[in-house]
Amino acid sequence: MPHLLFTLVLAFAMMTALWPLSIALKDVSIVDILWAPAFAILGWALAYVEGGADMRGWVCLALVSLWAVRLGTHILMRRLKSGKEDHRYTSIRRKYGNRFPVLSLVVIFWLQAALLWLISLPLQAAISAHTALTYADIIGFFVIFAGIVVEGVADAQLTAFRAKPGGADSVLDTGVWRWSRHPNYFGDFLIWWGFFLVAVAGGAPWWTVAGPIVMTALLMHYSGAGLMEDTITKRRPAYQAYIESTSRFFPRPPARK
Repeated sequence: MPHLLFTLVLAFAMMTALWPLSIALKDVSIVDILWAPAFAILGWALAYVEGGADMRGWVCLALVSLWAVRLGTHILMRRLKSGKEDHRYTSIRRKYGNRFPVLSLVVIFWLQAALLWLISLPLQAAISAHTALTYADIIGFFVIFAGIVVEGVADAQLTAFRAKPGGADSVLDTGVWRWSRHPNYFGDFLIWWGFFLVAVAGGAPWWTVAGPIVMTALLMHYSGAGLMEDTITKRRPAYQAYIESTSRFFPRPPARK
């Protein structure tokens, strides 16, 4: 993996370039729109500087691009419909006041850049590998695609539910949401462990496992499910019954009421 410094600089360059726009728009949540596309940009840029990729690399680029377009478009549409900054960033903005614009460069944009680079390590390794495809690659490709489908279905079901009268304040407990309280995050989990499986099949260094481990921690405990469930029962009392009957993360049949 000879181009780690290049991808690190590129990750920070992309996020730093977005920072002045967030100040002009007074909206830090635009970083979420770039999050998924940034992985695809990083992957394609890496393939370019390496003079191309083999079959493993091209399939990975196609899959990460499919995921990036789908998720990036979903977050963009959600942002345009809401017409306001994500409440997580708004609370931080209120907390730090006039210091927030400068502070956001470090604690939001540069943090996102570091996470982008770290999580993408298996993707980078898979693109840089030049070995014959194996059955492990095929399994990895399937896991990635399954993750994209699960995440897409979960987002579509939630969007349709919230569009119904009263949906914004109710709890969705049907469809894939009947099996997991965070099926969209579980889909993301599958995607990055799938990329790691492909990377290992291509001979990736063992330490690239840091990527899916960090993503799993974020999804389950920090910016994903953990952050959401810290306050959701206060906003939606019916969510407590949902917690008691439905798996937090990994899908399983719901408990009988």
